[in-house]
Amino acid sequence: VIHNFNAGPSILPREVFEEASQAVLNFNNTGLSILELGHRTKTFQAVMDEAIALMKELMHLDGDHEVMFLHGGASTQFFQVPMNLLNDNDLSAYTDTGVWATKAIKEAKMFGHVEIVASSKDKNYTFLPKDFTVPKTARYLHITTNNTIYGTQWQDLDPFYNAGVPVVADMSSDILSRKVDFNKFDLIYAGAQKNAGAAGVTIVIVNKNQLGKVQRQIPAMLDYRNHIANGSMLNTPPVFATYVSLLTLRWLKNAGGVHEIEKINNRKAALLYQTIDSLPVFRGTVARED
Repeated sequence: VIHNFNAGPSILPREVFEEASQAVLNFNNTGLSILELGHRTKTFQAVMDEAIALMKELMHLDGDHEVMFLHGGASTQFFQVPMNLLNDNDLSAYTDTGVWATKAIKEAKMFGHVEIVASSKDKNYTFLPKDFTVPKTARYLHITTNNTIYGTQWQDLDPFYNAGVPVVADMSSDILSRKVDFNKFDLIYAGAQKNAGAAGVTIVIVNKNQLGKVQRQIPAMLDYRNHIANGSMLNTPPVFATYVSLLTLRWLKNAGGVHEIEKINNRKAALLYQTIDSLPVFRGTVARED
């Protein structure tokens, strides 16, 4: 038996593999492969529409939040977020809790001012700093909810909800893995390959009320408003990766949704961590509460 412990691209349910492989040969009995299906056809439009609807349903999103399936990976969001939300003279607040947060900070500095309000870099990111203050003048606060390389996860999100500024979250590593109030975030982005599909598509959820407030010109392909207006079909979407996400979201819904998958994830995590802690040959590398 081969066990896949990759952080991503990570293992998918067997049903998803089977349905996706069948679609490569013959998608929904159309006689066409999903790989050659025209993305402007009603057949694929139904795929995109259902994927967006399922994300909204599983995350219990309100009418202000829009869902997009985009290209470029979460790394593109490191600069697309400040490009859409941050003016040249605006202040943004970032937490520095690992490799991906550091990269996001570097990109944001090209579009406005960045204040690092919390960092655990000096301790090699082995804990998450809890004592920090977010400037009320910050245009937004950016957090990375789960740091796979270092193994930390923000367990308590209330301090961010109560920060008094819009909250942006890189959830590439734990989106849909646990129940949180997604509506309290103004922007969420995640590469789908960890929990919501295959590599090649990036999921972005944004409160549309936060858009259109910057003075700069934004290239058409990088303006969230254009993607929303075109239903994630502004250009040729990542057709196959979007379809795999749709299959994964269907599987998640059939499994009972985020609430039920969180129970399964907690049991798996407990088994793993308890085993590590019980064996003297191993040593946990991060603070237990994180």
